[in-house]
Amino acid sequence: MRSTNVKEPMRILALGAHPDDIEVGCGGTLIKYAENGHRIFLMVMTQGGAGGNTAIRRREQEQSAKLLQAEEVFWGGYEDTEVPLGRDLIQTVEGIVRKIEPHFIFVHYHDDTHQDHRHLAMSTITATRYTKNVLFYEGPTTQNFAPTVFVDIQQALDRKIQALEAHASQVKKTNIEGISIADLVRSSAHFRGIQGRVRTAEGFLPLRLFINIGM
Repeated sequence: MRSTNVKEPMRILALGAHPDDIEVGCGGTLIKYAENGHRIFLMVMTQGGAGGNTAIRRREQEQSAKLLQAEEVFWGGYEDTEVPLGRDLIQTVEGIVRKIEPHFIFVHYHDDTHQDHRHLAMSTITATRYTKNVLFYEGPTTQNFAPTVFVDIQQALDRKIQALEAHASQVKKTNIEGISIADLVRSSAHFRGIQGRVRTAEGFLPLRLFINIGM
């Protein structure tokens, strides 16, 4: 017998070390969740001072969050390039996890050449030990990432790019001449789409992933 119960919206928490990290890693997936009535929350650990003016970067992140339909952006309060590995960061993430009680968490993958990304990922493993669904996303500095979970973002890709372009001070900062962050994201989406047998996708590696079968 098919259930007629109306399901409550899920709470989705995405964690990033810097403004625009979340949009690169899982922006399309967040847009799809929001469009399906789920609640989106972001936590950004720094204001990106090593990459630009912090007031500008904070404002860009808040504008981007509106495009992702996020309810709230939480700020970790750490300095860019100085996100610590250890108890302090674990407790910071734990505090937000207790506040939101998310059904899904998305965060950087731990094999990454940027120490802020790496430290946040490693601390999140401990801080989310009681969260059922925790998935790692990739970014331009991620290494050895072989996703096994894919989300088709064909209908969300343009809006993901719009959310990235809200970070206007950063879109050209790829260290690759003539290539913008939007170019990198589109290329990655097509590559992961091919792996997932769709046109465009975001790929994830699960720390834990529960498959729920309704009654």
